[in-house]
Amino acid sequence: MHHNNTTTDMTVGSIHPLIIKFALPLIAGNLFQQLYNTVDCIIVGNYVGKSALAAIGSTGSLINAVIGFFMGVSAGGSVVISQYFGAHNIQQVRKTNHTMIAGSFFAGIFLIIFGHIVSPFLLRIMSTPDDVFGMAEQYLKIYFAGALFQLIYNVGAGILRALGDSTRPLYFLIASSIINVVLDLFFVIVLHQGIAGVAYATIISQAVSMILVLLVMVRTTECYKIELKALSIDGFCLKRILKQGLPGGIQMAITAFSNVFVMGYINRFGSACMAGWSCFNKIDQVSLLPLQSISLGATTFSGQNYGARNEKRIKEGIHVSLQLAIGWALLLICIFEFFPKQLISMFNRDDEVLYYGIYFLKVGAPFYLFRCFNQVCAGYLRGFGNAITPTMVMLSSFVVFRQLYLFIATHLTTAFYPVAFAYPVGWGLCGILMAIAYIIYIRKKQFKQHFQATQ
Repeated sequence: MHHNNTTTDMTVGSIHPLIIKFALPLIAGNLFQQLYNTVDCIIVGNYVGKSALAAIGSTGSLINAVIGFFMGVSAGGSVVISQYFGAHNIQQVRKTNHTMIAGSFFAGIFLIIFGHIVSPFLLRIMSTPDDVFGMAEQYLKIYFAGALFQLIYNVGAGILRALGDSTRPLYFLIASSIINVVLDLFFVIVLHQGIAGVAYATIISQAVSMILVLLVMVRTTECYKIELKALSIDGFCLKRILKQGLPGGIQMAITAFSNVFVMGYINRFGSACMAGWSCFNKIDQVSLLPLQSISLGATTFSGQNYGARNEKRIKEGIHVSLQLAIGWALLLICIFEFFPKQLISMFNRDDEVLYYGIYFLKVGAPFYLFRCFNQVCAGYLRGFGNAITPTMVMLSSFVVFRQLYLFIATHLTTAFYPVAFAYPVGWGLCGILMAIAYIIYIRKKQFKQHFQATQ
């Protein structure tokens, strides 16, 4: 099969370096994204004011729910592409690519209209305070106006990753991050555009990353080449993409919305607890990146090898992925247990905030081991084309169980401690259920038949 150094055939070669080489650019890219999100908050907090910071904060879960849905769907397309690539079915790789790019164009247009009409209504549902409402609505409308750029970039980057190229999406992300920070400073400090300036900076930098990814896909001679005249939606490909992507999209949207309710329980314990939770949350987001990147690597690896019908290699691959994930989790546990005060005090040095933040860190630390199984097993199941199982497990653990647990715990006691366990216990349940689901699935008759068909 022809491929040059821009794609990676994961059906051959040593597994350890393949997964590490794929995951490292993803980790770096995500770290960069976290960094520029933090810079956004620093600029807004210092130069626009706390109301503007609260306005951006109040729109976060809403944006995550809406954009997360479409990201989940496009991740399904990446699975379909990695399976076709592994099976060396280049014609179907091309058809799926064109369907995804064309589909993301229509989805982007829908989001622009949706964001403009529905933003005020959604903010009312979330009980956004009046002093923040105007700015939050302005920010949301501008943000959704640029949704088309974000969707096409993410779909394009997803296609490249499905073919084993995680390096160039990293370069595009770094370029757009730098542009975003420079424009933030220009619009806010020089032009005094306030919260609108931050939103404009975001959509311009997303437009740049979209242009970069499209240029690569139009100019290449590889199997992921996009030809404008071939852009159309193939019914069969769309059906496969939706079958793989809809469950994940729905799960991402519902989980993002349910986190709003979890915050409601934490808010009851006052501003110090809220601040301690925010500190823990920032640390957790960065800590989870390597596990999420290993999971994405697992999806591409298992998708390509499932397409190539290489059962032995898939089983070797999950052991490698779990070893890498558990190694990272053990390192985190040591850092969280021995240096919690140093970590929390990077964000805030108030004694009460430190108390809550340290408690969240220490309680959560051991449960990172369960998150390894959650992330890796889910990644492999998605790569096989089984998107329903990870979705059901995550929704039952992160939404249903967590909400029931919090409802019962807060009715039994007014103490803070049971609430602190809500997230870790959900991770524990999810990790156990996901590992069981993986074992059951690979023993299934249907799974065995897929591989026996060519033997």
